[in-house]
Amino acid sequence: MSQDRNATMAEALRLTRDGRLAEATALIQQGLGVAHMPATAQPVFTGMSGRLGKSFGDGHSLTGGLLEKLQPLLPTGLPGKTPLARPARSDAAAAAASAPGGEVRHLTHIDAAGSRTYDLYIPTGYAAEPVPLVVMLHGGTQDATDFAAGTRMNDLAEQHTFIVAYPEQSPSANTGRYWNWFRPEDQRRDAGEPAILAGITRQVMSDYAVDRARVYVAGFSAGGAMAAVIAATYPDLYAAAAVHSGLAYGAAHDLPSAFAAMQNAGPAEPALDVPLIVFHGDRDTIVAPVNADALIASRIAGKAGTGLRMPGTIEGGDSPGRRHSRTVYRDADGRVVAERWTVHGGSHAWFGGSPVGSYTDPHGPDASAEMLRFFLEHPAPSSLVA
Repeated sequence: MSQDRNATMAEALRLTRDGRLAEATALIQQGLGVAHMPATAQPVFTGMSGRLGKSFGDGHSLTGGLLEKLQPLLPTGLPGKTPLARPARSDAAAAAASAPGGEVRHLTHIDAAGSRTYDLYIPTGYAAEPVPLVVMLHGGTQDATDFAAGTRMNDLAEQHTFIVAYPEQSPSANTGRYWNWFRPEDQRRDAGEPAILAGITRQVMSDYAVDRARVYVAGFSAGGAMAAVIAATYPDLYAAAAVHSGLAYGAAHDLPSAFAAMQNAGPAEPALDVPLIVFHGDRDTIVAPVNADALIASRIAGKAGTGLRMPGTIEGGDSPGRRHSRTVYRDADGRVVAERWTVHGGSHAWFGGSPVGSYTDPHGPDASAEMLRFFLEHPAPSSLVA
């Protein structure tokens, strides 16, 4: 960020602390290169400007970080928006992604719905015998290398012998590299990004020995929202799903409703019929914690007619890191259908992640390890893999 631009943002935060939010918002728009903004998005943006003013108080450096904090507020398509450039693949992230010892392959998938690149991690223990597959969907401004490094999922793949696929969003599809979870054309089976991601999954299943009963999808932020979309639209393909700091399927249908859903959730579709684990920090100012409620509600609604027991809450203490609580939801037969992890004091970050990657909180609990544990406890029913 240039010194002039940094000074503009610093002045905007001073105005925010003084309660002059309208003036602060105008300066922030100037700093981000936004000429104007839909009226429906303005209240959300203004409110988040106030919260950012509190987050970046006196004593915090503004250089190089503020723009990245504000970027998630501006999905592609806003008039006059100047997007962030794609972050360069850092040597540290690339080294971290490959450090476990397996092989990282950079591949491309092309089908009728479109094309995307993806990274594939093959652990050293892979010997052409069926193993689980985990599909990992990065958040906005991230790429496959960054996400692999930050989540440490390749380390777990090396320890437990499973394959990991990291699809990458194309800047031609979304200039900020956000998955387009909020567009109707990308919320349907056999169309748009869900079809492309399902195609990547099937390609890996075809090219490698994958246990068809143990194919899973996980994502963070916009990637978490897209994980909910493809779990809802392809319940026959994925045995379980994990959503970290994301939103429920059907929570938005355009940009204005996406802004609103990020802060207030939305009318989620009651269509999630696969086991679900949700992680969310209760101090997340980018995607409000109420979205975790909506995700669980969509899962419970998807189990309509089967009955649910009252959830039991287990307070944190059995794993290191920030204080947290885990709520387990079971059906009438005692089977776990969902888990919700609330990390107290946690922000918009992957918990237990490596600081080498972006949007990570190394203090835990270890979201990657808990997701894997949940996944391996939930293979697909035999009726779906026969």
